[in-house]
Amino acid sequence: MPYPIKVIAMNSLHSRCPRTVPARRRGGALVGVLIALTVVAGLGMGGYWAWQRSLAQANRPDLIVDQVGRGPFDHIVLEQGELESSSNVDVVCQVRARTGNSGTPILWVVDEGTAVKAGDKLVELDDSAWKQALRDKRIVVIGAEAQVAAAEAAVEQAKISRQEYLEGLFETEERAIQSEMALAEQGLRKAQLELQSTERLVARGLVKSLQLEADQFAVANNRNMLHSAENRLRVLQTLTRQKMLVEFDSAIDSAEAQLAAALGSLEEEQTDLRDIQKQIELCTIYAPADGVVIHANVYSSRGGSAEVVIEPGAIIRERQTLIRLPDPRKMQVRAKINESRITLINPGMPAKIRIDAITDMELLGRVVRVNRYAEPGSWFSTSIKEYATIIEIIDPPESIRTGMTAEVQIFVQQLQDVTQVPIQSIYQHGGLTYCLVKKGNGRYETRVVKIGATNDQRATILNGVEDNDTIVLNLRQNLSLLDLPTLDTSVEDLSARLASEGVSALPGPSAAVESGDGGRPEGAVRPEGGRPAGAGRPEGGGRPGVGDRSDSTTGTPPAEATAVNADTQPAEPTESSATETTAELTERAPRQSFLERITAARQGQEEGQSSE
Repeated sequence: MPYPIKVIAMNSLHSRCPRTVPARRRGGALVGVLIALTVVAGLGMGGYWAWQRSLAQANRPDLIVDQVGRGPFDHIVLEQGELESSSNVDVVCQVRARTGNSGTPILWVVDEGTAVKAGDKLVELDDSAWKQALRDKRIVVIGAEAQVAAAEAAVEQAKISRQEYLEGLFETEERAIQSEMALAEQGLRKAQLELQSTERLVARGLVKSLQLEADQFAVANNRNMLHSAENRLRVLQTLTRQKMLVEFDSAIDSAEAQLAAALGSLEEEQTDLRDIQKQIELCTIYAPADGVVIHANVYSSRGGSAEVVIEPGAIIRERQTLIRLPDPRKMQVRAKINESRITLINPGMPAKIRIDAITDMELLGRVVRVNRYAEPGSWFSTSIKEYATIIEIIDPPESIRTGMTAEVQIFVQQLQDVTQVPIQSIYQHGGLTYCLVKKGNGRYETRVVKIGATNDQRATILNGVEDNDTIVLNLRQNLSLLDLPTLDTSVEDLSARLASEGVSALPGPSAAVESGDGGRPEGAVRPEGGRPAGAGRPEGGGRPGVGDRSDSTTGTPPAEATAVNADTQPAEPTESSATETTAELTERAPRQSFLERITAARQGQEEGQSSE
């Protein structure tokens, strides 16, 4: 009975085998149908989602749109400034500080904003020190006057003494000598006559010879007396008179010099006295012209309190400005223009001025001066450069005052009929400017536009959009609608761009050997058994490179050390890759910073020690 059963089973199995092939075919077709239905359903869902998205974009209430228009355009530079007068009368302190004092205190000053006339008192300075100096100086002047009087008397006495000698003493002495000469001549004549008489008597024998000798001696004596008188007269007239005149003239010159010195001293003291009197007068300052008083307070450029405040008790130095009297008929605005826009401003440009304190007032003006040097920076904005620009006000009204804050609109360019859009509708990306234009059926088109002149509200469009195009304003909140290109920020692209601009290229992928993340690339080995000789320290100093020494522990030569080091690496690099890595290191080394070079040197030392 078992055999028939087996035959039947085999027959039944054999009879079923042909039926399995059509079943498999029907299963594959069913799977294909299911896949096709899935794809169709996905496409339908995608289309439905895209339709819903376009419908939602078409009816988005958060989008703010506007139309491109044409019309006049004013390219303006808007800045804040301060009113001032172009013609100011500065009232300056002319009082010098006394020795030992830093300045002169203020006793009284007119209130700021007061309208004054020429001759009105403005400031009263402390003159007590000058008054004390005036009293002392007057005493000194009186002493100098006494010295002058004594010197004048000495000069007069010297002149009288000279005249006294010439007209009195000299003539008296001269005549006395002449009288002696006359007596000597008379005695000589008498002695000669007696001698002649005696000689005749001796010849007759009536008189002895002794009498003859006596008469001869008398003649010689009288002759000597006459010669002596003549000699004294000659000395008196030629030498003594000259000597005495020199002495008298010297005395006169000395007295006159003393008189000149006394006069000079008196003049200096009198000049000082007048100067002190002038300083006392200058302590009371009067208005040189009509105007409105403005105190010349000096404020620190770093902010905070004022450095100099004109008020009673303040110490004022010489030549310091105390008060300014501006001319209200010549007003101007002093504005500080940022360095990014100062090149747009030129003298002669028209301007409109609005005063913050006076509503509904618009004044006309023009730029008269643009400073070439930046204003001193403050403590909080040392890196911001600003240039002072002066705008003259045409026909200023009497209601404006110096110190008021004004808003200045300088017209850089005025165009009559140009295409323009609101400034909010443009977006810059990758060096290009884009606008989002709304098309029909809820579609949006991203367009590249070229802009011209701009101001704080609108921008002129040279090309890219047409008149009456509908553009989206709030682009910042809807950047997803813009079809912007992807910026290529790869290292090679940045390096090429920097190289084209003259900037050192960025380190490439080979710079990974110098980074701290994993050291050199995986599987890379040092050429010739390590880094080049001296790479660890500048100029090859310190420990030599691995390639120039043997292993100090095992005595392994450099080639064997290289083999051992290579066996420890995960991958076996080729010789070309190692050579390229060394070349890249050598090429990149000059562009590395000091910190990168130190880090690379330390990593090289650690790797050299590990290889040992």
